[in-house]
Amino acid sequence: MRAAIIGGTGVYGIGQAVEKEVQTQYGSVTVDIVTVEGKEIIFLPRHGKGHGLPPHMINYRANMMALKELEVTHVLATCAVGSCNDSMAPGDVMVIKDFLDFTKARPITFYDGGDGVFHTDVSDIYCSDLRTNFHQIANDFDIDVKGEGVYVCTEGPRFETASEIQFYKQIGGDVVGMTNVPESVLAKELNMCYAAVGIVTNWCTGVSGDIVMHDIQGAMKANKEKVTQAFISILTNKDNQDACACTRAVMAL
Repeated sequence: MRAAIIGGTGVYGIGQAVEKEVQTQYGSVTVDIVTVEGKEIIFLPRHGKGHGLPPHMINYRANMMALKELEVTHVLATCAVGSCNDSMAPGDVMVIKDFLDFTKARPITFYDGGDGVFHTDVSDIYCSDLRTNFHQIANDFDIDVKGEGVYVCTEGPRFETASEIQFYKQIGGDVVGMTNVPESVLAKELNMCYAAVGIVTNWCTGVSGDIVMHDIQGAMKANKEKVTQAFISILTNKDNQDACACTRAVMAL
């Protein structure tokens, strides 16, 4: 069994990374593999090497299938998010517990017909076991978790309007991003345990001041390394999927 971290391109001096190109039926994906305490951790830059793919052009199916073909069972991801929740300010770290999907034009499933009809249970879309693990270990890495929240996924690459943000907040959204759907759903379809941590980089449009790009970059840099180190600590100790229902989420009808 292997584990994976999805996010940026850095492995933060953890060890010697081996680059590997994985061919899937959906396209090729390049990952870095690092061995930590005898366990292989796969680092997948969702935007591609060099951060060249905008959110709506990411090949999510190729990314997640590549992890499956590498025998990954557990995935932890970081997401840059804007906040429309007053208790989650720029620079804060939060755990995603659910999502609202407002994407429009992305392939969203591996089950396109031909092999029957399948439905996926998303009642625990972000693995409760991995989320608990992160809460338990966060303090050890000087991470102040501001709680759990609902992630609103938009199509991008534009930022949202003030009216859209007001609507998302009214229907229960806490943070907004552009990448976690369908990534989280595809992981569930492949029987992977998947959880995501949001790093708040800015206030959403109309919440508090302007969106400033250097604030986004600075907030990510300040928190990304600590969160990644916590992820590695969790994943090096994960050998089974007995504590959750992630392997039983897909149902054939």
